[in-house]
Amino acid sequence: MSANRKGDRRERQLVNALDSAGFAVMRAPASGSATERELPDVLAGNGTVFYAIEAKASAGDPIYLTSEEVEALRYFAESFGAKPRIGVRFDREEWAFFHPADILTENGAYRVKKELTLEAGESMDDLWVEEPDTDAQREEIKGILDALDQEVMSVEEAVDSLL
Repeated sequence: MSANRKGDRRERQLVNALDSAGFAVMRAPASGSATERELPDVLAGNGTVFYAIEAKASAGDPIYLTSEEVEALRYFAESFGAKPRIGVRFDREEWAFFHPADILTENGAYRVKKELTLEAGESMDDLWVEEPDTDAQREEIKGILDALDQEVMSVEEAVDSLL
């Protein structure tokens, strides 16, 4: 099987896994060499958090990314309002996700070793961010403001509580 076909299959597996985890997800079919535009492999979101994902898979160890790939991902993610993630999968392992800064080596290369995915990679569940409970937040803020109004709390304490 060609490397491109294997990569396409892995990207489809990632899309299916993200979909099963509850994300709205889309594979960018024009990613890679099919277009001059710099697109991530996958876009995923749940209404609260959005990700632009560059997907990489390998039977061996390690996985390398070029600085051009990573910079294109960061640029797109920032422009789109998404969080950039590198999604990696080694054979017989689950997908793991990294912020690009987490895989930058001391000599300026982007590299993911299999051991790193097992130790420090974010899982699919780690990507999910719940919508904040705004009613609970309102009540907490109201309580802080009431304490401030009753002079039970100083302004500095109120600011610290809100941050």
